[in-house]
Amino acid sequence: MSAPLSIVHTEASSGWGGQEIRVLTEAQGFIARGHRVSVFAAPGARILQEAPRFGVSAVELPIGAKQPRGVAALVGAFRTTPVDIVNAHSSTDTWLVALACRWLRMRNRPRPVLVRTRHVSVSVPNNRTTRWLYRKATTRVVTTGEALRERLIHEIGIDPRRIDSVPTGIDGTRFVPGDRDAARRTLDLPISRPLLGIVATLRSWKGHRYLLDAMTHLRDPRTLLAIVGDGPQRQALEAQVDALRLTGRVIFAGQQNDVVPWLHALDAFVLPSYAHEGVPQALMQAMFTGLPCVTTDAGAIPEIAQHGVTAHVVAKEDSQALARGLEQVLGNASYAEQLGRNARAFVTPRYSLEAMLARMEAIFRQALIDAHR
Repeated sequence: MSAPLSIVHTEASSGWGGQEIRVLTEAQGFIARGHRVSVFAAPGARILQEAPRFGVSAVELPIGAKQPRGVAALVGAFRTTPVDIVNAHSSTDTWLVALACRWLRMRNRPRPVLVRTRHVSVSVPNNRTTRWLYRKATTRVVTTGEALRERLIHEIGIDPRRIDSVPTGIDGTRFVPGDRDAARRTLDLPISRPLLGIVATLRSWKGHRYLLDAMTHLRDPRTLLAIVGDGPQRQALEAQVDALRLTGRVIFAGQQNDVVPWLHALDAFVLPSYAHEGVPQALMQAMFTGLPCVTTDAGAIPEIAQHGVTAHVVAKEDSQALARGLEQVLGNASYAEQLGRNARAFVTPRYSLEAMLARMEAIFRQALIDAHR
């Protein structure tokens, strides 16, 4: 049996969304596997507040900005408590960890092995310092989708043998098909009205504004939309609802610790993202529950969303195309049922939580081998 690992996840982000949820879910899963895991996060980061709910130890360090004190704090932390692997998740903390490890190496001190997980499909600059970070300072790189992996290989020349795609795993014991009417009664939602839903942080690139525009083009004015999540676009979206006279048809559910009842209550799930996506966690959760999904081809979404088979795929940033797609799903029960059934059959054996944990553990152990060659 392999020895337990000592793992630290670092996170400079102060937000709360799929990336942060993956960090804590992965940490929780590794703890259950017998490893020692903690999270280092920036002051005020939401992940610090949420970590106890996942049973994960979290430490506040000044790693929210690229400043020398962040490097010094990490050096001190690594010298106090030996760490095998540091899994860095945002740009800022990755740089700080890389510099802290370099400082320790130059002084012949024990240092952890750096693994970088990249969650979004934003381009990285192809310059000398970034190439050093990804090719030299980082032992292995993980992306949350194959499209992101290919992009990094081509953009900055990472050795394909050192970079892996590991989409976020979903707990198949929780995300299962459910009773729609029972869920609606629990959530105090109308039983008889069509209900669309999106689960996503309220960021511009998730495409909420196009979904609200699409609502005005739907033939059935009884159709409701549940927006689950919170974020920086909340005020702008509320203003758009007022401007489009959609008040009474749009439900802002806010952040939900448990989204399963909301997914069970829906007739269809919508994710009209237009940029930055890996393989979205919420879209996979909807597919695990057997929901018909309407989405786009942003980022790595096509890895799970095949048009007309596992999802209905529409053009990005096109409200009318989105409305037509929603009409096709809402207006054709057999098509919607087929999409949901196919989606669940596709994602369940490929994207389980256990599969993700097994792959990440194998990557961490390989990183330790690679670092000592």
